[in-house]
Amino acid sequence: MFVDSKYSKVLTVLLIIVIIGIVGLLAFLGYSMYTKYFLDADTQAFMDEYTNSLGIQPLEGNNITGDFNSLLDVNAVTNASGDGAQETKKFKGFDVVGAIEIPKTNVDLPILKQMGTRAMNTAVVMQYGPGPNQVGNTVIAGHNYRNGQFFSNNYKLENGDTIYITDNSGTRLRYEVYNKYETTPEDADYMQRDTGGKPEISLTTCTDDSKARIIIWARLAE
Repeated sequence: MFVDSKYSKVLTVLLIIVIIGIVGLLAFLGYSMYTKYFLDADTQAFMDEYTNSLGIQPLEGNNITGDFNSLLDVNAVTNASGDGAQETKKFKGFDVVGAIEIPKTNVDLPILKQMGTRAMNTAVVMQYGPGPNQVGNTVIAGHNYRNGQFFSNNYKLENGDTIYITDNSGTRLRYEVYNKYETTPEDADYMQRDTGGKPEISLTTCTDDSKARIIIWARLAE
């Protein structure tokens, strides 16, 4: 009888622990879905306002093709007003330097100027370089949350895939992925590479286990 009573108490304690664990997991998943929904909604609202304010047309109506052989050619594709003026844009209190669109992975995000934990939790950030659509290599960093947000699906990108970068003057350029690899978190050699006097971008994010970095190189599409 004593043994049965003790065994029953142990089972009760284990059951309580399991219930608490399940409730905690459900609460975490619910909070994650809640925050993702509102972050996505806020981001979409900002991107709509951003593109409208710059006079940007939908992708299918903005045929940015051809060979950009000089900085003059790069700056020739501007917003509807054609003035090429840079405006100050903000998203959730952070300065915005441009926007990135990756059709293959459904990415449509502002690029923030500031680094740091809060900025990285809000959108993708410019980690290094001259800035969107400027000559040289601009590095854009984003989290891998494994839930489809930010750069979670960068591992799906392959050579030939398209990335669009818009800057605050309204210039939208089409880049093409030409290199993809994994490296250590300490490796930063790719940041200062020679781009041959043309704009290029590098995307960086963690692998799912956070032990390495997935690096994507993209150059202006032919």
